[in-house]
Amino acid sequence: MRKVGVSLLPVVLELDEDGYLASVPGIQGAVAEGDTMEEAIFNCVDVVNMIAAYRSSRGESLESNL
Repeated sequence: MRKVGVSLLPVVLELDEDGYLASVPGIQGAVAEGDTMEEAIFNCVDVVNMIAAYRSSRGESLESNL
């Protein structure tokens, strides 16, 4: 699987009643939650990698939506 340079993408963190939500603006569906900020970010990285792999399998570019 091709990895995405997630460190170059902005991540928005929000505190909610159950922990933290992390999302990447510009990538539909790139949202994850975690008990800590770090866990939410790591989970979001996994989601972005899954989205990138799916789009790659369809011949689409992740960057085209940023």
